[in-house]
Amino acid sequence: MSRSSGDGLRVVRPGPTFRGKQGHLYSPAISAEAVGSKALHMQLLRIPPGEVGRAHKHEGHETAIYILSGEAGTWYGDDLAFHQTARAGDFVYIAAGVPHRPYNMRDDAEVIAVIARTDPNEQESVVLLPALDRSRTVAEPAGAA
Repeated sequence: MSRSSGDGLRVVRPGPTFRGKQGHLYSPAISAEAVGSKALHMQLLRIPPGEVGRAHKHEGHETAIYILSGEAGTWYGDDLAFHQTARAGDFVYIAAGVPHRPYNMRDDAEVIAVIARTDPNEQESVVLLPALDRSRTVAEPAGAA
C-alpha cells in the first residue's frame, strides 16, 4: 500500500475498498494505520449511481472534500433543513459536528471524490443519526428546506 524512504515521506496507493458506516465506498490512503498520521486522514470516496448515504456527523473533526467526478447532493444541519449540491471541480467544507446526509444525484454516473478529515482514524469519529435518515428524502427539490 505504501513506500517509505524512512525520512518522513510516504507514497501511498489507496487501500482495499470498504463500505463505511455512512454507507458509501471508501479507499483509505493516508491514516494513522497506513502512515502513522497524527491528525489527518485522506481517502477516495465513491458513491454509486442513485445511492443515498446514512445521516451522520463527525464528532470533533472537520472534513474537506474535492469532487473529481459526478454530482452529489447533501442535506445538512441539525434537522437536515439545508441542502447543497456539488459537482466535479467543487470543494466542500463540513464543520465538525454538523449532521449531513450525502447522496448521488445521478442514476447514470458515480460520484468520485477525495476526502480529507482531521481524524487520522477515519471511522472513529463517525456518529450515525438514524432518526435523521427519515427526515429528508432525496426526491425533495433543493429549495424544499
